[in-house]
Amino acid sequence: MIKSLRFRITAWYVAFFSLLFLAFGAFLYEFLSRALLNRVDNTLASQARTAAAMFGDEMDEEQGDIFKAAQGVTVNLKMDNRVAILSGWQILSSTGPVFQRELEAIRARSAAPEGQVLALPKLGKHGERAALLDATARGQTVLVLALADLDPVAASLAEVRQLLWLAMPLLVALAALGGYWLASRGLAPVGWMAEQARRITGSNLDTRLDIGHASHELETLAASFNELLGRLDQSFQGMRRFVADASHELRTPIAIIRGEADVALSRERAPAEYRASLAIVLDETRRLSRLVDDLLNLARADAGHVRLRMEDFYFNDLMAECCRSVQPLAHARSIHLECQAAGDVAFRGDQDLLRRLVVNLLDNAIRYTPRGGKVSAALEGEGPQLRIAISDTGCGIAAEAAPHVFERFYRADKGRSREDGGFGLGLAIVKWIAESHRGSVDLLSQPGAGSTFTVRLPR
Repeated sequence: MIKSLRFRITAWYVAFFSLLFLAFGAFLYEFLSRALLNRVDNTLASQARTAAAMFGDEMDEEQGDIFKAAQGVTVNLKMDNRVAILSGWQILSSTGPVFQRELEAIRARSAAPEGQVLALPKLGKHGERAALLDATARGQTVLVLALADLDPVAASLAEVRQLLWLAMPLLVALAALGGYWLASRGLAPVGWMAEQARRITGSNLDTRLDIGHASHELETLAASFNELLGRLDQSFQGMRRFVADASHELRTPIAIIRGEADVALSRERAPAEYRASLAIVLDETRRLSRLVDDLLNLARADAGHVRLRMEDFYFNDLMAECCRSVQPLAHARSIHLECQAAGDVAFRGDQDLLRRLVVNLLDNAIRYTPRGGKVSAALEGEGPQLRIAISDTGCGIAAEAAPHVFERFYRADKGRSREDGGFGLGLAIVKWIAESHRGSVDLLSQPGAGSTFTVRLPR
């Protein structure tokens, strides 16, 4: 099978042009045929009327002698076609030969309306046309017959057919050349796009295709491809930032663990010193394990490998449990934690993931609220949506930082310590869990007045 698009376009163009030419040729041939026959018919009718009028004049001149009047008509007529004057079956006079078989055919159609042009069989090849007209003068009625041979018409149509058959190969060849040129010209921007696309690699994804003043369809294709390149560029940049940030976060606990191990093994130490070093190693290992778990969960979510374990439960019980779990952290920071939940709020979802969503929001609110502040969690279950609002009286988030708080490893306050600020993955996980339940999470914050994270989940 031929895969060349240029050849296919040319072939379709030639096929369409050939069909169009054949249809036009057939229409032209039929139109010329009818026009020539109509011209012959009009001429015959005119000649028959002329002969009928002359017959009346000749009857007056010849004092009613029908034979002399008929001869006078045929003698005075100067016409290419044959005209005959008949009385019944008798030919009174004629400008040319009239055959008996033609007369029989005429008489067989004598019931036709006066003046009608008839197609007649011919002893020859192509047939004849005839016009019949009754003429009455001095009480004598005759039949005026005008005959035309169709050989000239057939010859003209034969020339037209020959011209069409000779012109068709030439026109098809010209159509093929023109179609190939048009296809090549039309597909040239595709070649330019392909050449530019070959030069785009992972290191220059900021490059965009430029096809100049191409057709609207190719401009749309190039714009779509450029949008794809933009999304790929953003994905690559996100991956690079993710790898760099993950490496940075992993390097710190690993460096601490390695440093503590080097210090502990550098010389003999007391058991208390070994226990202190091991405690530091254990704390950093836990942090490292938590970071690896978060990265693994996000990677699985990106790959679409996380399956929700749907189950029925009461969301108000889950909220109360989450508040109890973070109460020690709030107490250690002298923060008042308030949990408001309506009555029983039935919900169906992944209970473990939703518990992590609520805990992450509470943990984030407590970490960014100064000592003596307040954190409140509210649950509303009326209507088709479940609404969870986590508010704090912390430092708030600047307007320019708000759109980025759900990005991975993003920290609005770059100066916060690792212990206070976490890894910058908590809100990214919150957004993923909400969206995996076909929900959303929004932020409303005012610097110096606190923040409110609102999660909406369809019930």
